[in-house]
Amino acid sequence: MAKAIQRYDNLAAARNYKPGKTNNSSMEISEIFGKNTLTLDKLEERLPKAAWKDLQKTIDEGETLNNDVADAVALAMKDWATEKGATHFTHWFQPLTGSTAEKHDSFITPNQGGGAMAVFSGKDLIQGEPDASSFPSGGLRPTFEARGYTAWDPTSPAFLIENENGTYLCIPTAFASWKGEALDHKTPLLRSNDALDKAAKVALELFGVETKRAVSTVGCEQEYFLIDQEFVYRRPDILTSGRTLVGAKPPRGQELDDHYFGSIPERVLSFMLEAERELYKLGIPVKTRHNEVAPSQYELAPIFEMANVAADHQQLTMMVLKKTAKKYGLECLIHEKPFDGLNGSGKHLNWSLSTIEGNNLLEPGESPHENMKFLFFFTAVLLGVYRHQDLMRIAVAHAGNDHRLGANEAPPAIISSFIGDQLHDIVEQLVNGGAKSSKQGGLLGLGTPVLPHLPKHAGDRNRTSPFAFTGNKFEFRALGSSQSPSFPIVVLNTVVAEAIEDMTNDLKKAKKGESIEKALGKVLRDRLKECRNVIFNGDGYSDEWQQEAEKRGLLNLKTTPDAIPYLAKKENIEFFEHFKVLNEREVLSRKEIWTEQYITTRTIEVDTIESIAKTMIYPATVRYISELSKAAKQAEKMGLENSGSKNMLEKVNNGLNKLGDALDKLADVQSKLEYSDSSEHASKVESEVLPVMTEIRDAIDFLERYVADDYWPLPVYREMLFIK
Repeated sequence: MAKAIQRYDNLAAARNYKPGKTNNSSMEISEIFGKNTLTLDKLEERLPKAAWKDLQKTIDEGETLNNDVADAVALAMKDWATEKGATHFTHWFQPLTGSTAEKHDSFITPNQGGGAMAVFSGKDLIQGEPDASSFPSGGLRPTFEARGYTAWDPTSPAFLIENENGTYLCIPTAFASWKGEALDHKTPLLRSNDALDKAAKVALELFGVETKRAVSTVGCEQEYFLIDQEFVYRRPDILTSGRTLVGAKPPRGQELDDHYFGSIPERVLSFMLEAERELYKLGIPVKTRHNEVAPSQYELAPIFEMANVAADHQQLTMMVLKKTAKKYGLECLIHEKPFDGLNGSGKHLNWSLSTIEGNNLLEPGESPHENMKFLFFFTAVLLGVYRHQDLMRIAVAHAGNDHRLGANEAPPAIISSFIGDQLHDIVEQLVNGGAKSSKQGGLLGLGTPVLPHLPKHAGDRNRTSPFAFTGNKFEFRALGSSQSPSFPIVVLNTVVAEAIEDMTNDLKKAKKGESIEKALGKVLRDRLKECRNVIFNGDGYSDEWQQEAEKRGLLNLKTTPDAIPYLAKKENIEFFEHFKVLNEREVLSRKEIWTEQYITTRTIEVDTIESIAKTMIYPATVRYISELSKAAKQAEKMGLENSGSKNMLEKVNNGLNKLGDALDKLADVQSKLEYSDSSEHASKVESEVLPVMTEIRDAIDFLERYVADDYWPLPVYREMLFIK
């Protein structure tokens, strides 16, 4: 009982945590936005005019940066950072671990007089050399070959990270092997940007549109859970796996539908305000915050940015959320499925295509059938997604996300696109000979003169679609909350680049002797006929859709081990090589890395649940059985009716026996596991080991419902899910 009392004392301490005053209201957002970011405006003020013009060409048009300009930028960057208290700098990069990495170097260099001075050259800015031996390479280099290079990305702004004891400068960089092969997420993303730019500019010329650069723009909605930090240290599963591996369904979860968009708890709101303040200082344009569906689940969403910057900012967002939560006695859980039986967390990737001047190419006109340019690029996106369903699925494949996809809370593993009634009507008209009209949205009456009529969209939203058109962008809803958005962006950029390239060639041929309108109509008809099977406006959760998708020839790769092997297909390797996004070795390395990451993640989970069962649940249950046995014997001596005690004793004992049987089964399955390569290993883990892991969980969850609370060694869902 003393242990139970201590549990609630600790909980009370966490919930009564009072952080120092953050003074969020003392400064306007406009005053702090970008405070810790070396924005282009600040850089322009510090650079000579000639250097600034050259740098601007590099950023806007992708031109190579010369060494003299690099030296000027390095000096400006060092002066800005040291004025703000920075003593060190780091090349901040994104290895294939999915997180970020950094090695700090001091600005200080000794001088001949015995003192020191702050030095930072163009060479320091452009290239770094961290040890690459311990980062995932998937066979791109032997372990003994340690050399790797970081290379400055001038298209993403440098920023400062503050600590109460100091500040350091972060320089976004790419990360490559000694042979120049990409060991990171940023390099292929930059390459895919170039591929998309090249294809889109050629197409735009046919529509009479000139642009310095075509870019993809991205906004990532981040979902997450918050729990009291105390629970993390008392739950080995959360500590090692980021999620609960055991836990019975609580009496109340999300059944009342009262958390979504509800009033934000005071402590959570304080956390959000401080996190947003830090994000604003880093130049991250956070726009929206709200409660999500499950208790203790929340969402944050930014405004669109260019894809490369958005990907960097998304990594920073996850870092700031985790870091800030601890100040409030909270832990931010980014895992896709922290709690079984409750909605998991995703990261909806909103993607669009624009010119650098701000012309959104996926913005419909007053009537979409009249907007030739929009229909061209809209069709190209659908065509790319249809042709490369496997790559779209691979882009969101990892162990955590397998808990969400197809679970009636997130899109299914079948890649399809919702486009709404109006555009679906346009597509059907085009396929059948040409668009003559379009459905109009009209007005939505709300049934009372007190409320105004609202403009009604010509198509509803569909939360079951993995890839939905939502007005002037596509929303890729299948991403997991913990993953980097970079590879999904790489895939989208590249598949759309290919489709644009093919449709541009089609249009050039069809245009000979024809008006642009007639030529485009033929191209749209042919390409929409090719990809129309990917369009689905119905219920993606239904069994009927699974059957219909199979008839349409759409892939249904339900798990990560099902999906990842498709990456090594000859046509996918040739596809990435054609657009110079990834070479064959880089593609195969990613297939190997992501497969090994899946196996490692599952191994950690299996080892953790086995340890919890043997060292925590089993001993606690045995002690409780002993108490029940003593109570039953005492009641019998006193001549009392004790059928209830005996019944409880029997149920608990049976539950413990089931747990023991499941643990024995796990040992047997693991000892007999045979495989010839990592892909087969991953498949065997998914098909043979995970079902036994579920049996162990079921046995533990059964015991949780019967073992007395003061004996149970783990915090339960009802304690963790409702923050006060």
